[in-house]
Amino acid sequence: MNKPVENRYEFVLYFDVTNGNPNGDPDAGNLPRLDPETNKGLVSDVALKRKVRNYISAVKEGTPGFEIYVSEGATLNVQNKKSWAAVMPDVTKDEEMKKLPKEAEKAQALTKWMCANFWDIRTFGAVMTTGVNAGQVRGPVQFAFARSVEPIVPLEISITRMAATTEADAEKKGGRTMGRKHIVPYGAYRVHGFVSAPLASHPVKGTGFSEEDLELLWSALLNMFELDHSAARGEMSARKLIVFKHACKLGNARAQDLFDRVKTFRTYQGSSYQVDHGSAQNPKMDNWPPARFWNDYEVVIDRENLPDGVEIIES
Repeated sequence: MNKPVENRYEFVLYFDVTNGNPNGDPDAGNLPRLDPETNKGLVSDVALKRKVRNYISAVKEGTPGFEIYVSEGATLNVQNKKSWAAVMPDVTKDEEMKKLPKEAEKAQALTKWMCANFWDIRTFGAVMTTGVNAGQVRGPVQFAFARSVEPIVPLEISITRMAATTEADAEKKGGRTMGRKHIVPYGAYRVHGFVSAPLASHPVKGTGFSEEDLELLWSALLNMFELDHSAARGEMSARKLIVFKHACKLGNARAQDLFDRVKTFRTYQGSSYQVDHGSAQNPKMDNWPPARFWNDYEVVIDRENLPDGVEIIES
């Protein structure tokens, strides 16, 4: 495995959706998630991490050290037992695995084994104390919620299915049944993320998140939607990734100050107005048609007086 990451990073990712549901809310009949005060769309950090995990699982399938801990159909206690079998094979009773060994070195060895073998543990962290105890770690990579740069208008579309579920339905409804589909006609979303070097490289608390893992993360952010197409999600695409690289572990500037340098503007017929960071919509935009394409926006990065030790990388 490559050496752990020793630089702090922040990043801004833009992605968009066309005629799809980027993240349904199960408490609202699977409607697209929405901030009720602003009508801006939301996508949870958990949903984005799921797509990253799926991408890594696909491109690194069968590669040692790149298993996915939180994967479809996985039983977490079975995953945790793998570390006990590798580090302490003499312990076979479930009752003895409920607590970490009293010896600190053995307890750390169990957790380190999990970090070394599961990519998502050393990236996002995990609580591995669900009956079989393999410790817990705080991951160096974290996402915030994604938020649309402008308000969205969720639509409920009626759909028809020509095949009945049961014979009774076939006789009663002539084989035709109705359903509902929730979509966002178009929405551009922005999400912020963080990479902590101390949580990657600390000799005890660090997960060992490496430079190779970091390159995989960037690749996953840019390509995760390419492996996740479905009728429910419509067309989703990563549009722009902006990375702030610090020259040291602890960072050379505040994250929020760097995020504020990235501004989103709505453009139309040569005019443009800022539409994110809580900026009020300009009254002149009232008669503009709604955005339906990524080209309806422009991302501007303020590079003036950039703090010493901070580098901007665009993809």
